[in-house]
Formats: sequence, C-alpha cells, structure tokens
Amino acid sequence: MQIREMLYIDGQWQPAGGPARDVINPANGEVIARVHDADADALERAVQAARNAFYDWSCTPSADRAALIEKICQGLEARSEELALTITQEMGMPLHLSRGWQVAGPISGMRSYVARAAHMDQVDEVNNSLITREAIGVCAFITPWNVPLHQLVGKVAPALAAGCTMVLKPSEISPLHAFIFAEVADEAGLPAGVFNLVSGDGVNVGAPLCSHKEVDMVSFTGSTRAGVSIAQAAAPDLKRVCQELGGKSPMLITEDADLAAAVEFGVNDVMVNSGQICCSLTRMLVPQSRYDEAVALAKSCAENLVQGDPLNDSSFIGPMSSQMQKERVLEYIKLGLDEGATLVTGGLDSPEGLEGGAYVRPTVFANVNNEMRIAREEIFGPVLSLIPYQDEAEAIAIANDTPYGLAAAVWAADIPAAQRLSRRIRAGQISLNGGGFNYEAPFGGFGQSGNGREWGDAGLDEYIELKSLQLP
Repeated sequence: MQIREMLYIDGQWQPAGGPARDVINPANGEVIARVHDADADALERAVQAARNAFYDWSCTPSADRAALIEKICQGLEARSEELALTITQEMGMPLHLSRGWQVAGPISGMRSYVARAAHMDQVDEVNNSLITREAIGVCAFITPWNVPLHQLVGKVAPALAAGCTMVLKPSEISPLHAFIFAEVADEAGLPAGVFNLVSGDGVNVGAPLCSHKEVDMVSFTGSTRAGVSIAQAAAPDLKRVCQELGGKSPMLITEDADLAAAVEFGVNDVMVNSGQICCSLTRMLVPQSRYDEAVALAKSCAENLVQGDPLNDSSFIGPMSSQMQKERVLEYIKLGLDEGATLVTGGLDSPEGLEGGAYVRPTVFANVNNEMRIAREEIFGPVLSLIPYQDEAEAIAIANDTPYGLAAAVWAADIPAAQRLSRRIRAGQISLNGGGFNYEAPFGGFGQSGNGREWGDAGLDEYIELKSLQLP
C-alpha cells in the first residue's frame, strides 16, 4: 500500500501537513493508498512557489517550453502501464480500456501542445497596433475522478505552453495518477514552482485555492453545483474561470437512420466507464414509429455487455468509482421506478458474483418523458433513458429542453442530414453518426455545462492575455 505524506511543491517533495485519507479500490473495497491532505501552510507554499516562478517561466523561450512538454510526454509514455493500472485501481475503469481512454489519449492530447507553444510568439499587426500574447499568470486546477489524467492534461498542457504556472488539486477519490505526473514532470526538468501538487477535498483545499489572492485563473471540471461555488469563490478578485461541468446529453436518432448501429453506439456510450463521463448520451430520442424496436435493441445491447473485474480483459463495465457513487446511482434508479418509467433491464440488484464491489448493473428505462428527474438530472452512472418523439420539431425541442449543453449526438441516414439537425441543438460538441472525440477540437458546454473551452487552439486561448501596443 502506498503512503503519500509529501506533496510536490516548488520542485521538491514537501510535507503535506494534513490528515491522511484512504484511497479505496472500488472493485473490492480494499485500501490501496493513504494520501495526506495539504494543510493551510502547504497550500500557501504551493501558491507562492507558483507566483515566484511565473516571471521566469513566462519569459522562457517557447521552444524550451515545448521541449519540456515533449519530455513530459515521453516520461508519461515510459510509465503508461503503471498509470493505466493506477487509474483502474483508484476509480474502476477496466484496465484494457484505461490504457487507451485514460492514458494513451491524454498523452497524445498533451503532445498537441508541443507545437502550440510557438503560438505565444505570434504578433498581429492591425493598423497602428501590435497585438501580442502573454500568459495569464498563476492557475488553480481542480480535476475530477472519472477521467483524471485526461482532465489534468487538458489544463496543465496548454498552461505550460502559454507560460503559466500552476497548483493542481486532483480529486481526493483518485489522486494517485497526479503523483506519478509530478514525478515525471520533476524528472523532465520542469523548473521549480511551475507545477505544484496539493491534495485534499474541495472544502478545505479547493475553496481556499480558488479564492487565493495570488491566483489569476481557476479551471475546474466537475458538477454544476460545485462549479457555482467555485465561481463565487473566484469572483471577488475577478479571476478568469474556465469550467467544464455537468451534462444530460441527448442522442437524436432519425426515422431513416440505421437503428441497430445507432442504438448500439448509444448504449455503449452510456455504459463505458460505468456511465461516469460528463458527456454521456443518457437521453436517447427515438421516433415513435420505431420506439419498440429501439427498446428491444437497447435491452439486447446492454445485456450483452460484460460487467466484471476491471483486470479482466473481457470486462467492458467495471464498478462505480466509490460506494458513495453507487448509492447515488441506485437512488436514481429507484426514482425512475417511482416516476413510472419502465425498467427494461438492469435495476437495483447487485450483479451476480460482484456483490463485494461498487457495481451497478447497466440499466435501461423505457416510457420516459422529459419531465422525469431521470431525464433531467445528471445521474453519472450506467443508466439510459429512451424517450419517444413524434416529429423532427418535437425531437429538437426535447433535445434542447435541458439546462445543460455539453454534448449531443445525431444519427441520421447520411452526414448532411445529421449536420443539418446538429445545427439546431444547443451543445458544445455533437457526434454525427458515431463520430469520435478529437483532441484537436475545442470541448466545452453551453448553459449550465460551463464556460470556456479545453483542447485545440481554443484550449490555449483560455490561458492567454492579449496586449495591444499602439505605435505612433
């Protein structure tokens, strides 16, 4: 079992100072690590280290920053199997999926910022003005437990490219990957104070980090409720806030679509990572004329997915990230039954043979309307709601009848038709006929799904201040 009493602050491993917190493997309930929280002194040292390092780092040539980002990528690759196993053990995604989803993908995303570091050298001339780019300053990063390295890299990589310094607080549920990242950054030669790691919960560590006077920007990924609190904490100093929050994403299937392919894609999308992905397509909108067929297909797809030990290569669905998250999801399943939705498959019972872990059966509800709480609130679990619609106008109205706007999907007879419908849906990312995630494209939401964007050029822009030099 790992014991982490030290935090990475100012280029050194320094005492955390706070109480120990257990990290639990959700597949079997075993304690796999104890990580000490940062106390107030450690947090202060981390922020001051970032502030002291900012000027030199922001003035470091972009080619040197790019070279260090590449060295970090190489270090992560050298420890990729360790990272995948660590993330699987701390949050439950099957190992064979973690290798790609949780590690290889994020590394490729980080590498995309090697070349983007040079964007900071760009100077635009507009009439008598020269427009330059500068790093925004000291950043506070708060990352979630569901795709932890992905979210860490989505913030750290563009910040490094821009010339920012930072303090990272990972989720207390899955902090171990961040310690590996800190070790890699140290071995790569990242200057002291540029990257600092603190651990702990949101109340005692996250909130004071977001309100600290020396922090210029806050980037947070998590629930909409927590996002509101973070924005309030950052508001007195008018810090820039970039947030990727909750979602209740629709998947619109048209009457002339390949229904079997569409339903299979939709079910897999909701069930992967045990439904713990903010952009999961949890509302499947199906034409009334094909509704019964879609329900039968969804039932078959869900029941054919293998749920089990995350170290078994045949497992597609592992446990929830924690017993607390399991109980939350089960409460929503019970709520769906109470609201009158029809349970097609799954439900409240633990999967056979997996009673000792935080497992929830892949669950499909039919006869759902968009007024039900299971159709309006983010469950963050393997729960799919099928909602019928009569015509295209109603389908669009249902898709947009949500306070969220993070993601959506359209599956139609052809891409032009899917593209036409997608332009009417209010969401930041829309998959057309099964299109996959792209690390080069901006990602973020409308409405209560947050503000700002991660990845691509837009992800770098979040860390930049523009300056105009007026020439005579």
